[in-house]
Amino acid sequence: MGAHPVLMQKSNLSDQTLIARSVPVVPRSRSRILALMVLVAFALVGGQLVRLAMEAEATSGLRVSMMSASPATTLARPDIVDRNGRLFATDVQLPSLYADPLLIQDPDEAAETLVRLFPHHDVRELRRNLAEDGRRFVWVKRGLSPRMAQTVHNLGLPGVSFVDEVRRTYPSGRLGGHVIGRVDIDNRGTAGIERYIDETGASEEAIGARLSARAPVRLSLDMGVMHAVDDELASAMKRYGASGAVGLVMDVNTGEIVASVSRPGVDPAIVEEGLDPKRIDKVLAGTYELGSIMKLVTIAMALEDGKTLDTMVDTTAPLTVGRHTIADLHPLGRPMTVAEVFVHSSNVGSGQLALAAGAERQKAFLEKLGLWTPVGTEAAPPPLPQRPAVVGQAEQITMAFGHGLAVTPLQFASAAAGLLNGGKRITPTFLRRDPADGEPEAAPRLVSEHTSRMLRDLMRRNVTDPGGTGRRADVPGYNVGGKTGTAEMAVAGGYRKKSVIASFLGAFPAEAPRYLTLVMLFEPEGQKVTGGEITAGRNAAPTTARIIERIAPLLGVATAGL
Repeated sequence: MGAHPVLMQKSNLSDQTLIARSVPVVPRSRSRILALMVLVAFALVGGQLVRLAMEAEATSGLRVSMMSASPATTLARPDIVDRNGRLFATDVQLPSLYADPLLIQDPDEAAETLVRLFPHHDVRELRRNLAEDGRRFVWVKRGLSPRMAQTVHNLGLPGVSFVDEVRRTYPSGRLGGHVIGRVDIDNRGTAGIERYIDETGASEEAIGARLSARAPVRLSLDMGVMHAVDDELASAMKRYGASGAVGLVMDVNTGEIVASVSRPGVDPAIVEEGLDPKRIDKVLAGTYELGSIMKLVTIAMALEDGKTLDTMVDTTAPLTVGRHTIADLHPLGRPMTVAEVFVHSSNVGSGQLALAAGAERQKAFLEKLGLWTPVGTEAAPPPLPQRPAVVGQAEQITMAFGHGLAVTPLQFASAAAGLLNGGKRITPTFLRRDPADGEPEAAPRLVSEHTSRMLRDLMRRNVTDPGGTGRRADVPGYNVGGKTGTAEMAVAGGYRKKSVIASFLGAFPAEAPRYLTLVMLFEPEGQKVTGGEITAGRNAAPTTARIIERIAPLLGVATAGL
């Protein structure tokens, strides 16, 4: 059967013709409406973008406003290192936690949650701050550890956020803590070398959490020597039942302080320890009557006034001044030479030498040595010496053997260094002195080279002589010289006879000292190892020996004969 002619005709139409016929024709007016709708949509999207941008700018301004309501900007500080570059203090970037009360949804819940993490906060005060109308910034905790910051972050508290700040950290802990000092919450130095850094302009305002790019502050301290001294003092306190201790090592030629230890120590990161009066820096801030180590000064004055080591001194009987009687602990009952007065530590002999010199001469000599006026360093302002208002005979005698005049251990060590280094006055310093800078400028001479040599000889004899009070300080191979001092501790209206400060002034090598040591033990108790005695010859002297035995190799001091 043949195909229908009409159907055959439709089947011959092309596909394109069919598609074209299938698309309806849109009137021109409807096209315009559609275009207008697209333009309106774009306008709405654009307006929304502009609004969001303006809100972002406002939020940024609000953030700046919030931050401007925070405390003053912190300081970026240079590192503090020891003489060999080992780190005492450095800045790190740590997160600090703050809250925006406007964004806090539930101040009660937020306060209680935060106080569980930071129990030092008063929950009522924190709640009040978080609920305060119009407030936009509240510090919660500054200087968080990364772990604690993550813990807070995981809580997801609305309105609580972090900002990075520069914070100070002390890798050496309590080692050197008194000298290093501390900073406040804004990283500004408040004590020690930290305060010195700010006073000399070595710190700078920190923008954000930017670290300082300035060169480290290099100290004269040697961390290895510090550790050895600190360790031996800790052992001595336990061995002799002492309540505190001091250890000082000084270069007698440059005045550089190689070690300065005061126990109990302080951790610069723990503010409470720095404010504890029981943890005072005994080296720099405490003034003490030092006992018989002061006889080195009295003997030096006598030698400068023309006496010799063989000059005889009347020590046959105690000295009596008014109601006071001064006697020797172990009297020989006969006259002594000047050398014997030193070696046997005669109070009577020292008093006789002071009386022979006269009050004005004695006072002038103490002034010349720097023992009558304050002596400070970069680490601390110096306290005033406690000295008698009037120097009469009683004051002359007592000052001659180390009572009636209280000075800092550093002050006395500086004077002693000048007596032992050939007579050159030195200025103590905690800053390393570069040998490339050359020798220090000429300083006033304290005593003659001849007097200095005789003093060194006496120091050595006091350690080697079988009757010397310092014989337990001897260290084979290092020729130690020294002098003991046992001073009753002063209290209001008098002294506590059973409480003493036991001191030993040491120097090595004795024939040409490079280093001076000063060891002090506070309130040592009689022990079996000391035969029940509390005198310096039984505790401070052997402690000095242990210290020198450890630090001499660290300081490059060769044993005798090498």
